[in-house]
This record gives sequence, structure tokens and C-alpha cells, in this order.
Amino acid sequence: MTEPSRTGAAGAGAHRSPHPGADPKWWTLTAVCVGTFMLLIDLTIVNVALPDIQASLRASFSDVQWVVDAYALTLAALLLTAGSLADLYGRRRVYLVGLVVFTAASALCGLAQSPLMLELSRGLQGIGGAIMFSVSLALLANAFRGAERGVAFGVWGALAGLAAAVGPIIGGALVSGLSWRWIFFVNVPVGVVALALTMLKVVESRDEQAARPDWLGFVTFSGALAALIYALIEAGRSSFTAIVVIACFAAAAVLLIAFLLIEIRSSHPMFELRLFRVPTFVGGDIAAFGLSFSIFAMLLYVVLYLQNVLGYTALQTGVRLLVLSGGVLVASLVAGWLSEKVPIRAIVGPGLVLVGVGLLLMRGLTAASSWTHLIPGLILAGVGVGFVNPPLASTAVGVVEPRRSGMASGINLTFRQVGLATGVALLGTLFANRLTTVVQTQAAGTPLAGHSAEIAAALRSGSVSRLFATVPPQQRGQLVEIARGSFASALNEILLLAAIVTIVAGVLSFLMIRSKDFVSPPHG
Repeated sequence: MTEPSRTGAAGAGAHRSPHPGADPKWWTLTAVCVGTFMLLIDLTIVNVALPDIQASLRASFSDVQWVVDAYALTLAALLLTAGSLADLYGRRRVYLVGLVVFTAASALCGLAQSPLMLELSRGLQGIGGAIMFSVSLALLANAFRGAERGVAFGVWGALAGLAAAVGPIIGGALVSGLSWRWIFFVNVPVGVVALALTMLKVVESRDEQAARPDWLGFVTFSGALAALIYALIEAGRSSFTAIVVIACFAAAAVLLIAFLLIEIRSSHPMFELRLFRVPTFVGGDIAAFGLSFSIFAMLLYVVLYLQNVLGYTALQTGVRLLVLSGGVLVASLVAGWLSEKVPIRAIVGPGLVLVGVGLLLMRGLTAASSWTHLIPGLILAGVGVGFVNPPLASTAVGVVEPRRSGMASGINLTFRQVGLATGVALLGTLFANRLTTVVQTQAAGTPLAGHSAEIAAALRSGSVSRLFATVPPQQRGQLVEIARGSFASALNEILLLAAIVTIVAGVLSFLMIRSKDFVSPPHG
């Protein structure tokens, strides 16, 4: 995928359709921002609704994982291919397709009557989201030049930060005030507005010399990722030694090898593997993977703890997550200033280590813990995320020549989504296994010893309250203590793993990101 070039009289080999407006670029920014806000807010708004979705649809623990991973998986798989399609067939046209798919899929999510329907609809949302993600920045790059491009990208980036900050609050308000279905239905009118603006105001552009998509690469990469995620989630329901799990791991390995061979031999690969010869590019991708694997994947389990164990509503949970969002926003402002003063690696590496230390501070949960135990860790992790996010995008594109910046950015975004998908799957599997073990240990020697499997299943499915009603009154206090203590213990374990991954990613990115690799000064 090449960097989008400006079309018009000065754009050789490009096509631009006529436009009635005197200065259409600001309409392009508006249309892209409306669609992007809807897309980015969906990344954070869903988490606070998951316990209600679980209860409403009687979803299993693995179903909850798939609600998140179906979206992340299709988003990761299609990002680079969607960018190639946009260059070839027209960025405005492909962006419109993405908007239609995302908006329609949102309506289907809201109408879902079963976990499977919701998971499939979320996968469809991810397809639309991948198209919108990959094309939105290309539309802006095509419409703006010089200092105005910096302004446009700054507005887009600020909107991304705002969406991440207000997502949990908006999601909590919709779930508590209306229903979980409205976190999806709310996308429909926003999507219609974005569609109208794009159709009426955005100018078409394309690259007549763009290469055709690497379909073989797309199929093998998607298959490898899907097999890996399925194996990790299925291992939580059965075991890592189950035949289907081993078969899926083997399939993932074979497909990944096939993908690498295809990319090496392709004249127009989906992944330009030569980019991985640049240490800074690799360091940026490691940072992107580590950040998403850790704090963003962990948020799912923190939300389940706040709602299913501590009993907070979706809105109350969203308010408490402002501790994290506040740290992100404040640190993002500081990171923008710091990036002009110090090397990028001195921001990204330590930022990831801060996230890891924040996760470690969240550990130590017990049956008696309140949510305030999480506050120091959430603040520190938020500050770390705020330091890492702003310079990470410039790290991806700053080490390649402009014509390859689109692919470089797309690869970095892909690593983010792969990190989220594998984080949710692996952490969830370890969480489920640990939960079963701890419940058995804590219930041993009590009247509830014979019900340990039911207690663990109820904790995974968020249905402890239903189990509570079936237990004799004299055993209910003991049930609460076992449930809270077991969930806390399992959460402590995956917090440790997430912290280790993040700190290792921080150290590696600090060692690998080098100022001399940047084609242009890595500021901004």
C-alpha cells in the first residue's frame, strides 16, 4: 500500500471527480472525523457492556472473549488489504463501503438474539472498521498539504483520544439508562450522517498505478490468525492438549509459514518484510503489540471484576475507568511536548514500563479488596499509555520513505489488533484455568466442596447471583468469600503475565528504536 498522493492537475496518474464546494478539504476532515469517532469509540464502549451482554444472552466466558476478538481479528486481517483496495478502486468509494458495512453491522449487533449472532455481527463490524481505519488517514493525506495536513492529523488524533476517554462513560450511560443494545444502535444515526457527508462533500481520489491486493497473503494471514485465536480460546474451554487445540496451533503455524513464503516471493506483498530489517520499525511494532496485549486486553477482565464481583453498574464502572482515561489524556499532552526534546525511545520504552508497573500495582487483590485498590495502578498505566500512543504512529512511518508510509502505518495498526486479539484469548484462557483451580482449593473442606465446578462456571459466566439463590442461607457468606477470593486470585495471575509482557516490550523497544533510522526527524 503506497502513501496516497494528491490528485488533480498536479497529480500525475491520478483521478479526481468534480466537486461543487469551494474548499472541500474541510468537509473531508468533518466526514472522516464523524466516521472515525464512531469507529474509535466502539473500541472502548463495548467493554463496559460485556457483563450485561453476558447476562442477557446467557453467554459463556468464551463467548465474551469472541465478542471482543471477532472484531479485533477481522480488523487486523483486513487493514492492509483494505488500503490497497482503496488506492486501486477509489478511496472515497471504498470508505463509503466501510461506512455501510460498519453501520449495518452495528444494527445487527443491536438486534442479536444469541451469542453467535452477536459474534458474527462483530466480525462484520471489524471488516467495516478495517476499511474505515485504513482509508481515513489516506483521505486526509490526499486532501491536505503542508501545515494544514498537520492540523488535520492533529484534529484526527485529538478525536481519537477523546473517543478513548469518553467511550466507557457513554457506554455505561447507555447500558444503565437504556440497554446494552444501544451501544450498537447509537452508531446507526451517526453512520448515516457520515455517509451523507462523504457522498456529498468528499472528493474521490485513487492511485492509477496501485498494485492489486495480495489475496493469497490476505487468506493465509487471516487463516493463521483465526486458527491461533480459536486455539487459545478453545484451550480455556478444554485444555492445551485437546486434539482440536493442537490441530489449530499446527494449522496456524503452517499458514504463517505459507504467508511468509508468499510475501517473500510476491512482487507486491501485503507485508513488506524488508521493513523488518529496520530495528526501529520492529521496535515500534513490538511496542504496539505489547501495549494492546497488556492494558487493553486486561480492561475486559477488570470490567468483569468491577461489575460481576464488586457489583457496580455499567455507568459506575465507566466513571471509575476515568481514572485510567484521565492519565492517558494528561500524559498525551506531555508526550507531545517531550517528543520535541528527547529521543522517541526515551518516551516509548519508559512509557511501556510504566504501564507494566501500573499492572503490577493492581495485583494483590483479595476477597476483601475494594475498587480503590486499583486506583494507583490505573493512574500509572494510563500515564504510560499516554506517553506511548502519540509517538508510536510517527515511529512506524518515520523510518520509511513516504511512498511506503501507508503500509508501514498499516502494519503497526495490525500489530496493535493482533496484540489485542491474542491478549484477550491467552489471558482469558489462563484466567479460566486459574479460576477453576483456586475455587477447588478454597472450597475444599467446606460444605461447598461438591459445588466447586458450579461456582467456577458461574464466575466465568457472570451468573453468581443465580447460584447464590440456590445455596442455603448459612452458606451464602462462604460462597461470596470463595467467589470474590477466587476471581481476585485469577485476576492477580493474569495481571502478572500482562505486566511481564509489557515491561519486556518496553525494554526491547527502548533498545531497538534508534534516532538514526528515521528518514525525517521523529517529532510530533
